[in-house]
Amino acid sequence: MALTNSLTQWGAVSKTLHWLIVVLIIVQYTLAEAVEDMSGYGKLVTLARHKSIGLTILGLAILRLLWRWMNPTPELPAGMKSWERWAAKLSHFLLYALLFAMPLAGWALSSASNFPVRWFGLVTLPDFVPADKELQHFFHDLHEGLFKVLVTLAVVHVAAALRHHFVNKDNVLKRMLPFVRVP
Repeated sequence: MALTNSLTQWGAVSKTLHWLIVVLIIVQYTLAEAVEDMSGYGKLVTLARHKSIGLTILGLAILRLLWRWMNPTPELPAGMKSWERWAAKLSHFLLYALLFAMPLAGWALSSASNFPVRWFGLVTLPDFVPADKELQHFFHDLHEGLFKVLVTLAVVHVAAALRHHFVNKDNVLKRMLPFVRVP
């Protein structure tokens, strides 16, 4: 499998970044749910891990966007209606925007809560905003709201991919699946 994209297939780098981000988002949700029932040191460790993975997702999203700009994007199927093409482009734009907005909102939430953000204990990031209770509540609600939007868009994204595969019978889903080569 080629590392780079072609006009018919996503390359190994794009596929790896896509699926790695998907897995990390699932891990993030699991950690966020687990921390609700925790207290003390265990909660702090889990939140620190959640922050580190969030920053990792932000870094991977930056890499993914840079890679996308440097590589061709596989063409959409010729039979797609104009509104479907528009919806596909809009949903991808929004998914990328959320991959940036969610970690930044989480970083701002930590800063407003007066908790440092450290990436796996190796690097301490500067505060994104000043410590402030009102900002803390705002960024908490924003972070959670953005996650709900992300889940909604992800469900639509998966449904569209399944529609392409089972209804339209085209290669849109196959060309993003790992270890699958589209002729």
